[in-house]
Amino acid sequence: MRTPSRTNQLKLGRHLARFPKARILVVGDLILDHYVWGKVSRISPEAPVPVVHVESETLKLGGAANVYNNVLSLGGQAEVCGVVGADESGRRLVNAMHLPRERRGGVIVDGDRPTTRKTRVVAHNQQIVRFDVERRTEIKTPIQRKMLRHVEARLRDISCLVVSDYAKGVVTASLMAELVRLALLRRIPLVVDPKVEHFSFYKGVTVVTPNHLEAAQAAGVHGDDDASICQAGETLRQRLGCQSVLVTRGEKGMSLFESDGTSLHIPTMARQVYDVTGAGDTVVATLALALATGASMGDGAMLANHAAGIVVGMVGTATVTVAQLAEALKHA
Repeated sequence: MRTPSRTNQLKLGRHLARFPKARILVVGDLILDHYVWGKVSRISPEAPVPVVHVESETLKLGGAANVYNNVLSLGGQAEVCGVVGADESGRRLVNAMHLPRERRGGVIVDGDRPTTRKTRVVAHNQQIVRFDVERRTEIKTPIQRKMLRHVEARLRDISCLVVSDYAKGVVTASLMAELVRLALLRRIPLVVDPKVEHFSFYKGVTVVTPNHLEAAQAAGVHGDDDASICQAGETLRQRLGCQSVLVTRGEKGMSLFESDGTSLHIPTMARQVYDVTGAGDTVVATLALALATGASMGDGAMLANHAAGIVVGMVGTATVTVAQLAEALKHA
């Protein structure tokens, strides 16, 4: 496995400068991230659990909505296609995305399921507990058809398609098969942030971006050392018939496996890790923008690695700005 020589910062900077010309369509599970912030000073007399004195609450975009938000934060143009429930969480999620009225057609309301919401209770910058409201059953066929009609209508103006799969029921085998067909037809990259249980869905995509645990589990490999990750990455690439597999490895950086049999290890750019929540969303958004502007897979992975190094230094679901990424490139 080779490692990059001194990164060509000027070349990466040129790709970054072209991000505003890219339009990314994000398809997948729309999630509302609800944070409850507080402090703990005592244990409950009712049970051996901490009592959190709530000081504030925040709502943030999660899942495919966070990928969409990351694309915008990085200076790109973004659209989104997914499903929300006919509930208050769905209305809050749509409002938080600030979608122009003409771009709301991709958000399908399904009255038979709730909007996916994750509530995290955080005290002293540590997550105490998380509870989820969701329905993980597959969306019904009429909803899938509405989504696909929207995607097909928008692809003429799209430079990259992203699938953000959180296994909440939106990404199905039939939906993925049609998205692969449409992306090939329009000759645009299809980037997938995957879930282990759905790896069989992703055949023929351009690139998948599993973390090291997902890659090892999906490939049936034990261990996360270099040799194990190399085996997992190449196994997945061959099994899916995709152009590339980009494995994110936390403090060990990233490993890229390409169709010509080469692999590239990229050391982490993170100086300090506070929270990995949403880091995968940042990676896939940055990679998609890079590929949409003509970057090679290797250059796209290096840009994504820089972006991930920034976002894990923040607490909570976060985004990286184009200014932050430009500054990181200067000091690399």
